[in-house]
Order: sequence, then structure tokens, then C-alpha cells
Amino acid sequence: MELIASRAEEPPILVVDDDPKIVQLVRAYLEREGFAVVTAADGRAALNAIRERAMRLIVLDLMLPEVDGMTVARRVREDSDTPILMLSARSAVADRIQGLSEGADDYLPKPFSPAELVVRVKAILRRSRPGRPRGPLRFADLEIDRERHQVRRGADMLPLTAAELRLLVALVEAEGRVLSRDALLDALYGHDTTETLDRTVDVYIGRLRDKLGDRSERPRYVATVRGTGYRAVMTG
Repeated sequence: MELIASRAEEPPILVVDDDPKIVQLVRAYLEREGFAVVTAADGRAALNAIRERAMRLIVLDLMLPEVDGMTVARRVREDSDTPILMLSARSAVADRIQGLSEGADDYLPKPFSPAELVVRVKAILRRSRPGRPRGPLRFADLEIDRERHQVRRGADMLPLTAAELRLLVALVEAEGRVLSRDALLDALYGHDTTETLDRTVDVYIGRLRDKLGDRSERPRYVATVRGTGYRAVMTG
């Protein structure tokens, strides 16, 4: 198991892949852009690294020895909203949807251009960065703090990722208007020219509902409008 750090003065990007050539190439491109980088060659080493320090972002291969990438993503999402860019030589749509379902913020199939990987990393970090301070949103029994990227229900903090929070905010700010999947994709990705899947929004909505304890058949927060998109359930 290899764990290598570059600069310690800022939260690093963790690159996890069992192919040393890929790790070396990705690390070189990221460091050229000024990012601090740590690397791990298997899933167990990656989890150990994540326990030891906060990561700015995780570049995570799907096929790993010791612990596979899906399991790593699942464990990260149990208590962290650290952005994840998943890599895989398996380009089947089902695999990519599963990666998003487990909490990945983006998915890049192998072989890939390291320059494109850097673009996607920057886009994910830009989307995850807090914007101009704004007051909290109140929706049903939820309090949404956009500045701190937190959602509370009473005394309970809901562990939403940055992507799930962007979707929830977009729906709430629409005040019950129906938002199409294209509009919600724009809320997720902005105008970044990254490849998306038709079911990406459905996957994220499913994850958001799970964390809110919402049911699609009797929604309290997010309702499906068949053939159109989704809307916030407004009461009162």
C-alpha cells in the first residue's frame, strides 16, 4: 500500500488507483495546476488516508484491490460530503448510474485525457464552493443554510452532499413550479460542458429523497411530475 503526500499546507486531492502510471500522470497534471495531492493504490489505503485527514476531493477508481471503489464511495458518504470523481474502464450506463447512486459527483470513463480530468476536478470544486452569503431557506420542517451548506430538521443535521443540496435549493427557490430535468441538470452542473446521463437527475433525486425520508408515492418534499420533471411540495 502506497500513500504519498505532496504539499501539506492545503487540503489535498486524494488520487486512488492501482495503476501506478495513471496515478503518476494524474498527480503530475493536478500538481501542475497547484493542487496538493496524496495517492493510494488500493481501497483500504484510501479509507485509512481519509480517516487520517480531510480531503478536498477524491479521484477514485472503481476497480480496486482490497476494497472496491463503490464500497469506498459508500463509506465516504456515510459521514462526509467530500466531492468524488469516479474513474472506471467499465463504461456501461448501469455502472455509471451506480457510481452516482453511491455518491459520486461525476464519472469519467477510462481511457481519459488527464487534461479533461483536471477540467472536471476544477468544475466539481467550483460547484462545491460556497457562494455569496445568503440567509437560510425554510421549507416545510427543514432549515437550509446555503452559506454553511447544511440542512437541519429540528435538532438533526441531514448529511446532504453539495450536489443534493443544490438540487434541493433549486426546487425550493422555484416555489412549487415544475423544474424540468434540463433545468435541474443546470442546477447540478451549471454550464460546464461535462458529459451527463439522462438519468443523472433521477439518481440524485432518489438520493435526496432517501436522506429526507421522502416517498415518491406520498411526497412531503419532492413530487414527480410525470413526463416533465420535479417540483417542491409547498404547503400553507
